[in-house]
Amino acid sequence: MAKCHRNDIGSVVLDRATTTTSAGGGGHFRLWSSFSGASFRRKIFFAVSCGGSSRYRHHNDKNNVAPSSPPTPPATATRSTATKTTSQSHSKEKELEKVKPKSEKLSDLLNLAEFSESENDAVTKKKVEALDELKRVAKELQVEDDSAKRKEAASRVRLLAKEDVEARATLAMLGVIPPLVALLDSNDFVAQIASLYALLNLGIGNDVNKAAILQAGAVHKMLKLIESPNPPDPSVSEAIIANFLGLSALDSNKPIIGASGAIPFLVKTLKNLDNTSSPQAKQDALRALYNLSIFPSNISFILETDLIPFFLNSLGDMEVSERILAILSNMVSVPEGRKAISSVRDAFPILVDALNWNDSPGCQEKASYILMVMAHKAFGDRQAMIEAGMVSALLELTLLGSTLAQKRASRILECLRVDKGKQVSQSFGGSMGAAVSAPICGSSSSSTNPNMGSKECLEEEEDMMSEEKKAVKQLVQQSLQNNMRRIVKRANLPQDFVPSDHFKALTSSSTSKSLPF
Repeated sequence: MAKCHRNDIGSVVLDRATTTTSAGGGGHFRLWSSFSGASFRRKIFFAVSCGGSSRYRHHNDKNNVAPSSPPTPPATATRSTATKTTSQSHSKEKELEKVKPKSEKLSDLLNLAEFSESENDAVTKKKVEALDELKRVAKELQVEDDSAKRKEAASRVRLLAKEDVEARATLAMLGVIPPLVALLDSNDFVAQIASLYALLNLGIGNDVNKAAILQAGAVHKMLKLIESPNPPDPSVSEAIIANFLGLSALDSNKPIIGASGAIPFLVKTLKNLDNTSSPQAKQDALRALYNLSIFPSNISFILETDLIPFFLNSLGDMEVSERILAILSNMVSVPEGRKAISSVRDAFPILVDALNWNDSPGCQEKASYILMVMAHKAFGDRQAMIEAGMVSALLELTLLGSTLAQKRASRILECLRVDKGKQVSQSFGGSMGAAVSAPICGSSSSSTNPNMGSKECLEEEEDMMSEEKKAVKQLVQQSLQNNMRRIVKRANLPQDFVPSDHFKALTSSSTSKSLPF
């Protein structure tokens, strides 16, 4: 513990002339108090720092009693004493200034504690009031006789759950989800809207609430509204689509929603054949279909709606193209989806064209994934891809695409190269017979003129080259030349730029082995 020091200050006698003089002409001296103001403040500070015990106060009071008037000192001694005492007083004031921040810090801590306590009380009071309001709303929502009060309570739930995460969980625990789902049977259009958006807000970022809404039968009641003889209001349809989007984000809800019959309604909204769907409703329907396509068993329900041709024909609209390609990427995971895509006319030219969208790396990556899976799974699809001019697009993608697109393009080219190698080897094996030895090529002349024999062998090899190998060689040359033209165009070179003879020699002598795998 820090020691507490006494502050003993003797009386100070100052030499000061009086206003009245005695008859003898002698001057009078004034006796000042036992300590100055600075020393008094210091005593108070030490008393606070040391707890202000009565023992120290008693001891200091005893030592600080003003003594009796001392004998009158000489004038010179009095002045020196006053000067010395004044310097001591200044030094003590400086010491007090050094320790003063400690007292201020203590006071600040006490004030902060007081403020924190009052602030905590205010926060607690506010939370209690909010909980009371949630309880009141939940109670009003469960009143079956008063439809107006239930409608008002649903609107209140919608507002309370819009941005408050804790309110969503609390309202669900208070049991507001079943009454909100039951309110969908109401004939009141406003009550239906309030209930739908209240359910939507309760499910935002809360998987437990999403599962509870589905278990309460919300999807069945929403589809009942859609399939009613009287078509629902467009705003009701938009609210239902938004709920399908939110509920389909949970993996456990995907198979239930897909099998419930919601997919045809979403496809109808997306196609917008009756021109009643808003742009927001179409975007929500497309995103909901993407969520549902993640689950493989839902792909068969999507294929039943004949959605693939619509998707392929819609590619080119950059607002929806990337999402459409994402859905197609999920659909090629099953054989039925790959078959449905390849059966659409001009499917591969459309997908190959997407590889050239340099301003949309996401579309390039997804289109290359679709083509990569289909090229790996079916030989017939590879032929259609080559005929659509995919090789040149892939070569360009390996140079200019994103890292992921480059990897996928390289894998497709490797798949095509291996496939062509197998075809060429089978072609040679069939034409040359079962057992063919090297000396057969010019055997009579090879012994006398080796150079002539090797030349004849090369000529025979050229003659035996299959038409497919020639086609591949020509295709590679065309691809290299097309890439050179694109590079020239991007380099802003003159349009009449002609490649050098050296480049032409390289392209003429290139084979499939020179491709940048």
